[in-house]
Amino acid sequence: MKARDRRHGLVVVNTGEGKGKSSSALGMVFRAAGWGMKICVIQYIKGQWQTGEQKAAERFENIEWHALGDGFTWDTKNPEQDIKTSRAIWEFSKQKIASGEFDLVLLDEINYCCGYGWISGQEIADFVRQEKPSWMHLILTGRNAAPEVVACADTVTEMTKIKHAYEQGIKAEQGIEF
Repeated sequence: MKARDRRHGLVVVNTGEGKGKSSSALGMVFRAAGWGMKICVIQYIKGQWQTGEQKAAERFENIEWHALGDGFTWDTKNPEQDIKTSRAIWEFSKQKIASGEFDLVLLDEINYCCGYGWISGQEIADFVRQEKPSWMHLILTGRNAAPEVVACADTVTEMTKIKHAYEQGIKAEQGIEF
């Protein structure tokens, strides 16, 4: 593995209406973990329910996992709480990034928070530009990535939905969706 002083830490954004944003990011998480990198996964929307990826991460000593969200906030009954939770997770995320402890940090579904106006894209972009260690890889996922976040990223992928099983009445399938 490249030494930190020889590494160019990438900022990767996975956004768009299609499926696969978090799945792609988690593929990078497990790839980096396989190389011995220290990883921090911070989930903004997903709550405390168990997922296959979290169960898999438990097998790795070098992956730290934090599912801190209140659940699927697009069905929210309490937007004030969602804003408060998102802001607290953002403060936690900044501490983890600034600690320099991790080689890769995944901010899973943070882009939704920008889309809802709970955290500004400019605030995220400014922090990334000014505070992220130059050798650290950072992945941000979720629909509606803010233009400022897209602008500060090295790699941006937009997932495009062609069709989705949910539209056919098929509920989330274990092992594929969670």
